[in-house]
Amino acid sequence: MKVYQGKTVEDALQVASKELQIPIEDIVYTVEDKKVGIFSKKLVVDVYEMSDIVSYAEDYVLRVIDAFGIESSVKTRLDDDIIRITIDSTHNPILIGNNGKTLQALNELTKIAVSNHFHRRFRVLLDVNGYKDKKYFKLQKLARRLAHEVQKTKATYTFDAMPADERRVIHNACSNMEHIRTESVGEGAHRQVQIIYVD
Repeated sequence: MKVYQGKTVEDALQVASKELQIPIEDIVYTVEDKKVGIFSKKLVVDVYEMSDIVSYAEDYVLRVIDAFGIESSVKTRLDDDIIRITIDSTHNPILIGNNGKTLQALNELTKIAVSNHFHRRFRVLLDVNGYKDKKYFKLQKLARRLAHEVQKTKATYTFDAMPADERRVIHNACSNMEHIRTESVGEGAHRQVQIIYVD
């Protein structure tokens, strides 16, 4: 984290933008009014780099898992602005939960915590020892198989509700298939993907 000062937030961000060579719209920052003496305040802008955001996400995940009394370690990589955190622990099945529900909840908590702390939406994706990668692979195969069925029968197929990252896998798997369109329907946790035949 680096600290910048100015008469206004814009002034401080201009200085940060020049020094860090980052466009102002890409700067992640928080603003504080710090007291100087009895009657005056100064405006302080804390500017964060991506490494600060990744560290915060990792620390949050480790603190939550530690609260369960489970020892764990994390490895993180940035992939197209997605913070991908892979967890390895002494109790991986507990962290994954039934059909990945515990992992999904931990992922949502982490995403909310990071976004609230830095006042900007970040995409965070947690995995436990390759569980998500294996699930994505199975989903891709299933989506393509079902899309071939839809091509033959011309009947729409609707998946059960699933999180956004899994819906994205299905959309991508079917994106170049002839006479096939995918669409997400429903709201919130009930959002589903449909595979639809098109002439």
